[in-house]
Amino acid sequence: MIKRYTCQNGVRIVLENIPTVRSVAIGIWIGTGSRNETPELNGVSHFLEHMFFKGTKTRSAREIAESFDRIGGQVNAFTSKEYTCYYAKVLDEHADHALDVLADMFFNSVFDEEELKREKNVVYEEIKMYEDTPDDIVHDLLSKAAYESHPLGYPILGTEKTLDTFTGDTLRQYMNETYIPENVVISIAGNVEESFIKKAEQYFGSYETGHEPKTFVTPEFHPNKLARKKETEQAHLCLGFKGLKIGADDVYSLIVLNNILGGSMSSRLFQDVREQRGLAYSVFSYHSAYRDTGMVTIYGGTGSNQLDMLYDTVQETLYQLKDQGITEKELHNSKEQLKGNLMLSLESTNSRMSRNGKNELLLRQHRSLDEIIDLVNNVTKESVDKLARDIFTDTFALSLISPSGEMPKGLQTK
Repeated sequence: MIKRYTCQNGVRIVLENIPTVRSVAIGIWIGTGSRNETPELNGVSHFLEHMFFKGTKTRSAREIAESFDRIGGQVNAFTSKEYTCYYAKVLDEHADHALDVLADMFFNSVFDEEELKREKNVVYEEIKMYEDTPDDIVHDLLSKAAYESHPLGYPILGTEKTLDTFTGDTLRQYMNETYIPENVVISIAGNVEESFIKKAEQYFGSYETGHEPKTFVTPEFHPNKLARKKETEQAHLCLGFKGLKIGADDVYSLIVLNNILGGSMSSRLFQDVREQRGLAYSVFSYHSAYRDTGMVTIYGGTGSNQLDMLYDTVQETLYQLKDQGITEKELHNSKEQLKGNLMLSLESTNSRMSRNGKNELLLRQHRSLDEIIDLVNNVTKESVDKLARDIFTDTFALSLISPSGEMPKGLQTK
């Protein structure tokens, strides 16, 4: 049972008691990410996340790490395009301690100048490491192709140029403008009583920043095609199609469709590209849902001499999907797989904390397991077939990273 509580200042707290486990996961979710940034501040959300671990008024960076290591706990964070999360997972007997340290990081990080310099070097190395993984950066290139200058097209890590300009004052000002109470959700899941909500409220229920939530500009989807020449062993190809926003009516039909297209080993892309033709080791599709838009992405990596075959095979798979629709067997298998994945994921307190935090932050609603299963069961062949025809049109974005940087011939002839 999920308990929801809104503090006087607007901070929301969600707690799910799971008495059958001995762990507790606590996450601080903030509705800000690279989408909230300007070109000059690109990467500040991610860098701020790093600096939360670099010392507070009472704890050094080492002491923050040791405070979890000595109790056998875990602490980490991540930044996405629309939100940032700081979280910890500990034994239930250490829940109070975890909450105290996370709150200390949230409110009392000092952003020391020496620590800033050191951590900038760490993020520089993270950017370089990312540049060495073309199968990752091709997805950022696709976002740039599809969303152009809109913040959804910005890389989450930022650039070395923008990172170099950040100071402690930059972080404090950005935090003051975006880490406002209305943008914050405290999500707690595990063997913890409902009274723990009051403890969270004592830390987070009274602070103010004086800023109002920012409005979002809905991005346009652009069918741009971007290629980047890079010395790689493979050609890395992404196709992007306009999808659905988070919480859209047909989102479960799209989840089923994506699973059939490229979400599993029995999917059409995996069978057509890898099993039947041996063109790729890695080929898959996924749907990214944002507050007001979404994108279905298809990725495949292959040898440069097989790029044309890969592109043509993907297009052929999409044509067959639109022309003939899905089969009843595919529909049944996809539903059962999705339900199984959902149930297995809920065995982890960390997964439940993440699910509840994200749902509260972005949707302000929580469906029960039975409700979700009903929604999956109610997906029809007709709804999936219609979505396939609506989404997989000739209006798509494309990104490519390869040794030559030359577009597939099938695209050039269109």
